[in-house]
Amino acid sequence: MGNIYYNINTNHAMGEINMNGPTGILLVSCPDRQGLVAKIANFIYANGGNIIHADHHTDFTTELFLTRIEWQLAGFNLPREVISPAFEAIAKPLEAKWQLHFSDSTPRIAIWVTKQNHCLLDLLWRQQAGEIKAKIPLIISNHKDLKPIADQFAIDFHHIPITTENKNQGEEQQLALLKQYDIDLVVLAKYMQILSPEFIAQFPQTLNIHHSFLPAFAGSKPYHRAYERGVKIIGATAHYVTPELDAGPIVAQEVVQVSHRDTIADFIRKGKDLERLVLARAVRLHLQNRVLVYGNRTVVFA
Repeated sequence: MGNIYYNINTNHAMGEINMNGPTGILLVSCPDRQGLVAKIANFIYANGGNIIHADHHTDFTTELFLTRIEWQLAGFNLPREVISPAFEAIAKPLEAKWQLHFSDSTPRIAIWVTKQNHCLLDLLWRQQAGEIKAKIPLIISNHKDLKPIADQFAIDFHHIPITTENKNQGEEQQLALLKQYDIDLVVLAKYMQILSPEFIAQFPQTLNIHHSFLPAFAGSKPYHRAYERGVKIIGATAHYVTPELDAGPIVAQEVVQVSHRDTIADFIRKGKDLERLVLARAVRLHLQNRVLVYGNRTVVFA
């Protein structure tokens, strides 16, 4: 089937639709077969919904169909609490994995940091400007250096030192805080610690920014290793965290050119610009429910 993209703006017979109202969003993945687009779209149409965006992709290697469908809730016949059980009747025979989201919900983000402030400040500025539509009630750090920034933005700051000896206890504190603050997404904004498989199993909704164009130069000091290798481009990668270091499903990447005239300091300066851009893009795509993970890959319906 390949990629099919629809951007549908239609009018009902009773008048023009309010395109600014809240929407429902379905993210679906299932084994590929004929008629899937019609089946899913008909669920919306049969219940009085107006589809405004529909993006589809078939991965022929895995024979998996993936789709994102967004529709206006105004005039939709099903109350929000009924949509999930109603769609489950469609999804189950298709062996589908699926998610339902609503555009007017406000996700809650926890930002984790160590000492570098560039990604943290960028996310906070974008959130204040309305570019990132979420609440940020919590910042966690293994150092105290960035507490003044949290105070400036009136965000609760929790200092949890992490060592080899207390890692399990520290992660228990972190998980308790995520539950206390009702957090939907953790963003590692230059948090220089490796999360344990046990933490990831309990809270998989975690985005990380890595300062290289993965899979090149995973791990520590990628700018130094890139400089030593004499590369002509450097990059940044935002990905979901998995137990394998810097190997999770990739959401966003970007590169910039470097040359023999650049020093390691130049690499780091240019790289920080990329890190801000790429992390903000990944957070925004996640919050807009445009990312579908399958295996260790993603489809990004941007």
